Amino acid sequence: MRKLFLLLLFFMVFGQIVVAQKFGYVDTDYILAQMPEYKEAQAEIDQLLKSWRSEIQQMYKVIEGMYSELQAEEVLLTAEMKEERLAEIKKKEKEVVEYNNKVFGYEGLFFLKKKELMKPVLESVFEATEKVSKAHRIQFMFDKAADMVMLYTDPIHDYTDYVLEELGYGDENDTIK
Repeated sequence: MRKLFLLLLFFMVFGQIVVAQKFGYVDTDYILAQMPEYKEAQAEIDQLLKSWRSEIQQMYKVIEGMYSELQAEEVLLTAEMKEERLAEIKKKEKEVVEYNNKVFGYEGLFFLKKKELMKPVLESVFEATEKVSKAHRIQFMFDKAADMVMLYTDPIHDYTDYVLEELGYGDENDTIK
């Protein structure tokens, strides 16, 4: 009898803990798409990307021109002169590769600029998500837009609109249920 009582007590306590946990999800892709400051930051990032790519393409065109010039004059050059030109071209190629790595490599200028521009936007989304989670007493909030696979989601657990409302981008005609 005592074992049965302890077992029942265990299930009651443990069962309440499991039932008491609450979860939800948000779609950060959708949230970010509604935010003008995200669109502005993304436009600036795209412009920088385009500019840097153009600059690097121009550097490669210079190298191609150097190769073309070398081929055109190859018959007039001595072996020593040809080697000097090739060394100059290789040096230029190395500079372009180094610059490309400086801009687009790990922790490069592009990465750092993107991080700088996106940080305030993402922080505001995370702060709003945290406020909504606390207000609705949610222990686990998932991101539907993340790499985590959600095979099925019941819209009753979708808190995207609450986060948008917290950020000041809620739809006035939308009624959150």
